[in-house]
Formats: sequence, C-alpha cells, structure tokens
Amino acid sequence: MATIGQYNTLPVIAVMANGAYLDAGELGEILLPNRYLPENCQIDDQIKVFIYVDSADRLIATTETPLAQVGQFASLKVSQVNKMGAFLDWGLPKDLLAPYNEQHSPMEVGKYYLVHIYLDKSTERLVATSKIDRFIDIWPSDYQKWDKVNLIIGGKTDLGFKAIINNQHWGLLYDNEIFQPLRIGKKVTGYIKNIREDGRIDLSLSRPGEGKVNDFSAKLLAHIAEQGGFSTLHDKSSPELIKRTLGVSKKTFKSTVGNLMKKGKITIEKDGIRLK
Repeated sequence: MATIGQYNTLPVIAVMANGAYLDAGELGEILLPNRYLPENCQIDDQIKVFIYVDSADRLIATTETPLAQVGQFASLKVSQVNKMGAFLDWGLPKDLLAPYNEQHSPMEVGKYYLVHIYLDKSTERLVATSKIDRFIDIWPSDYQKWDKVNLIIGGKTDLGFKAIINNQHWGLLYDNEIFQPLRIGKKVTGYIKNIREDGRIDLSLSRPGEGKVNDFSAKLLAHIAEQGGFSTLHDKSSPELIKRTLGVSKKTFKSTVGNLMKKGKITIEKDGIRLK
C-alpha cells in the first residue's frame, strides 16, 4: 500500500497529456505531472515518487526530494505565518503547515525550527510540529558502547547539546568534548559513549584511540591539499587555532599527524606540514 508523506515505488497505469497516472492502491490513481516524468515513460514502468497533498488539497506525486518525510525530524525555515499557523519550506512547491497548537513557541518568518513531520489521521494532511518530545522513544535503547549512530542536534543545555539518536532517542553531547560548530537541526555522525543506569545516553562525536585518529585523517589530508599541499599548522600551534581551523583538539591533531607521518603521507617541516 502506498503511503502519504513517504517514498513509494508505483506502476504507471496511464500516460496522459498532463502526466502519468500511478496506481497507489487504496489511495487510488495519483498524478505524476509532466515536469517530473522520466524520459520515454510507459505503462507498467515502476517509478519512485514522493506522495503529498498539493495546494488544491489533491494527492500528487513528485520525483523531487523533500528535506524530510513522515516520521523524520528536520530543521525547516518558516516562509510565512497566517491565521492557520506557520508554513515551512521543506523543498516542495507547497509549504508544510505547523498549526499554532503544534508550535512549542510562536514561530517567526525567516527562522529555523526543529520539527517532526507526521500524517494527521483525521484530516489526511501532512503536518509539522515543534512539540517533538512525544515522538521520542521513552523505552530503553539497545545500543552498545561505541555504536556508530546518526544524530540530529536538538537544543542547547547547561552541559552541552541534546541530540536525537537515529530518529528515536535523546542523547547528550558534552561541551568539553565538542570541537566543531553545532546548531539545532544539524545532522552529524556520532557514537554511543555511555548508557547510564537511568537509561540516559551520553554521546561522543568521535571514537577513542586509533579510531579517532583514522576518522580525522581524511579531513586533515584534505585541509593540507586545500592549502596547496602545505599547512602552517604544527605542534606549536595553539589549541584554539587548531580547533578553529580543523574542529578537533590539539591531542587528536598531533596523534593524526604522527599516524600519517608513519604511513608516509606527510612530512613535518619546521613551520608546518607538507603533503607527500
């Protein structure tokens, strides 16, 4: 069965002057407008589409990619506010509505908000809400220490940043372990650092030891290449300069430099690092 607000692969059942009609099962026949049709589209072709409701409140299919789909979190910008609520730009021709009763605080035009997208069963309309806690899983997680996870930055706290883990659970990144700029809604890769007795989860943006060095090696090599093959960063550079330039601690920087030098990928000079 096809699902509103998500990607579906559907068969073409008719090709008309205004586009192709797709068989969406219980949802009926849905139009894929001409501007989205693949070249030489024919009946029985299978097409991956996203289904949503257009400005005329009709189900419509598109091959465009929205910034998020039903069941996901995303940081979206408010394009307008009217008596119905706030309308968010999510990458499709029709903006996504966040009704006033679904706004954690009043939304303002031009600002970004972290929202969850869901299908309102009573109206069959796609809706955004910034009251996201009810969509976070309260049951204990089954993560293992140092599991690699996807994170969405959810907000600043006194200790650091809250982050949504794999679209399911809250976790915490501590300020003293963050070496890159973060903002609400930013998507980053992280790791499970610790699961406390109360079920709360501590996170890290890097793995310990050798894994941490390997994670940063590619970024350091890219930085040196961008500088024409020679970087003026070295072991006497200040921790603040290294963090501002590369987003890592000086300890990680030095470990990575040593690792890359052993592999013969860089050479150390008096005033910097040269790419071999």
